[in-house]
Amino acid sequence: MFREVIDEEEDLRELLGEPSRMVQNKSIEKLDQHCRDFIAKAPFLVLATSDAKGKCDASPRGDAPGFVHVLDDRHLVIPERPGNKRMDSLRNILANPYVGLIFIIPSLEETLRINGRACVIRDGDILEKMAVNGKVPVIGIGVQVEECYVHCAKAFMRSGLWQPEKWPAKESIPNMAQMLADHVKLPGVTAEEVASGLRDSYTNRLY
Repeated sequence: MFREVIDEEEDLRELLGEPSRMVQNKSIEKLDQHCRDFIAKAPFLVLATSDAKGKCDASPRGDAPGFVHVLDDRHLVIPERPGNKRMDSLRNILANPYVGLIFIIPSLEETLRINGRACVIRDGDILEKMAVNGKVPVIGIGVQVEECYVHCAKAFMRSGLWQPEKWPAKESIPNMAQMLADHVKLPGVTAEEVASGLRDSYTNRLY
């Protein structure tokens, strides 16, 4: 399929060049006050994991700002809210603890990236602090921070993600219920049934 594949870093450097001194020095090894403030204001993150064979997964996590709890300058915890029980991220962490996080604040085009080692925890004293509507998460994802740095705004600027005038018209947005119905290919499962199930899940089983 692809005829010209690059497989050496030297070739990449020849094409793309070297990072600036600022980029080379922007990574820090712990959560300073700037990172803590960013995490406290972020209602959304993307969690990247991979299994023992290197097969990757990226999963969204979101809740009210501050839903990720910083324990100290080296550790944070992400509550595991009810989902579809595939547990892709969790199973990957059991096999390979290395994770990557991207924290996102609406309207802010820079993001905060954190890399480290994760584990699945059930420490009651920690998880109780993450209760919502009286519901305590059964487990959480603990992360030992190894690297933090700011990612530039270019991706968000190019995409126009925070610019409503660039958003697609509602009638052109993909029909997700139809997509799911077509993907699962189960007898008798219609887009209408899927849409009803999604509404029920989103209304009654967020926590």
